Amino acid sequence: MIRSFVAINLPPATQDALAKVSQRLRRRAPCDSVRWSRVSGIHLTLKFLGDVAPSDLPEIKSVLAEVGARHTRFRFTVGGVGCFPNVRRPQVVWVGLEEESGVLAALQRDVEQSLAPLGFAPEKRAFHPHLTLGRTLRNVRPTDLRRLGELIATAGVGELGHVHVNAFHLMRSDLRPRGAIYTALAAFALEAPA
Repeated sequence: MIRSFVAINLPPATQDALAKVSQRLRRRAPCDSVRWSRVSGIHLTLKFLGDVAPSDLPEIKSVLAEVGARHTRFRFTVGGVGCFPNVRRPQVVWVGLEEESGVLAALQRDVEQSLAPLGFAPEKRAFHPHLTLGRTLRNVRPTDLRRLGELIATAGVGELGHVHVNAFHLMRSDLRPRGAIYTALAAFALEAPA
């Protein structure tokens, strides 16, 4: 089985900007409160598939290629920092993004709907596009969680740049003790005329 997901990968300039934010927060966050993501692995997830049989990959790729053909290229702005579910109970630390045209949301919906007939249930939660910087550890003291939430609330991270999206990817995730290793299995160009 291949642990898989559909995502938009980030250019090096965006990864560099995220690295600076991550380092700044890491220095100020309570010790041992967050498992920080490797910046090289940060991506914008459109759909988590879970374990997929290798024999199912050709059909998944075919469906995703059709999705790409229906959507135009677009760009989004990266900036701001926050946490899920909120700063009072931080579990996921993230950098946000904005895409005002609605193309990103339409692409994500199409990925969800197109993969559903193949047995991939649509996500029940609403799509909140974000880039995960880290996740809080399980046994963090309440005082450290509060301090982390305060740090996030006052971090003052402004706009970090723009990402031009020409394609999205089917990704493989190999879980390792030091964190997941991500490999692109296929790229799908956004080919519809603007």
